[in-house]
Amino acid sequence: MQKLRLPAEWEEQFGVQLTWPHENTEWKNDLALVEPCLAQIAQEISLRQKLLIICADQNHLKKLLSQSKAKLENIKLIELASNDIWARDHSAITVYENEKPLLLDFGFNGWGLKYKANLDNQINRQLQKNKVWQNELKTLGFILEGGSIESDGEGTILTTSQCLLSPNRNPHLNKNQIEETLKTALGAERILWLNHGYIAGDDTDCHIDTLARFCNKNTICYITCQDPEDEHYEELKLMESELQAFKTANGEPYNLIALPFISKPIFADNLKLPATYANFLIINQAVLMPLYNDEQDLKAIKIMQKIFPEREIIGIDCTSLILQRGSLHCATMQFPKGISW
Repeated sequence: MQKLRLPAEWEEQFGVQLTWPHENTEWKNDLALVEPCLAQIAQEISLRQKLLIICADQNHLKKLLSQSKAKLENIKLIELASNDIWARDHSAITVYENEKPLLLDFGFNGWGLKYKANLDNQINRQLQKNKVWQNELKTLGFILEGGSIESDGEGTILTTSQCLLSPNRNPHLNKNQIEETLKTALGAERILWLNHGYIAGDDTDCHIDTLARFCNKNTICYITCQDPEDEHYEELKLMESELQAFKTANGEPYNLIALPFISKPIFADNLKLPATYANFLIINQAVLMPLYNDEQDLKAIKIMQKIFPEREIIGIDCTSLILQRGSLHCATMQFPKGISW
């Protein structure tokens, strides 16, 4: 009997994928700002596991990374066309099929047809065509971004209704049909839906990885706002109430750990940006934590260290990465043990 399982992020990983910005992306005027941030992310990943980077110019990247402390022998560079850098949402999602890894190529349509995604939507199949993947890749017609789902590794999926029920993603499916698709494709046994949660400037329709994250099968960390006058206060309070009502697969309340909201909003072109500490990446032996040059940075790091006492917490300045409304987790996709390239 076929048994599918979507592994949790904290499980042992083979590697991580990045998609590098270039002059034909929205980053063309900010490359000098964002490349040092991505180079630091690449360095920290390569010191602990494999790293696959989709890029437009291998020579440029080799020169850039050689100037860092990156472990170059752990980095594989592949030249492919791309629209943007958000690997979390256009990369393949790995499930275990009878404990054998299987890569799933879901459709990516630019977060509900908001942005061009024609090139990003082909990256997984191009990697397969060029024999980069050493594992089977299965393409599905369902639109799904990696940032929109969280897995506890044991059959529970945490997600948001605003994103997955968006009329520009899978408009021919209702909620029950979307649940069944997630169960069939990802081996999910139950879906926890958040109907509330909001971060100004977010253009993903409330991706779960900006709001609430599984830290282990019994623990969820989540964003809070303590200022009743803040525009986020009411929605995040309602989200907190929903989380408090959720039960684990064993019927117990979750261990809920609150993360702070940044104290001073970050703006670009007079628009507020969705900077959130929930957008961290778990890798082997470490957690890469987005920082925003904010007075709450240190508090967020201390909370994260308590959540993951056995891992090194590495803060990375993501004030450049947030300029295009994404942060550290959004720019990365992890691949578990058993994947190879």
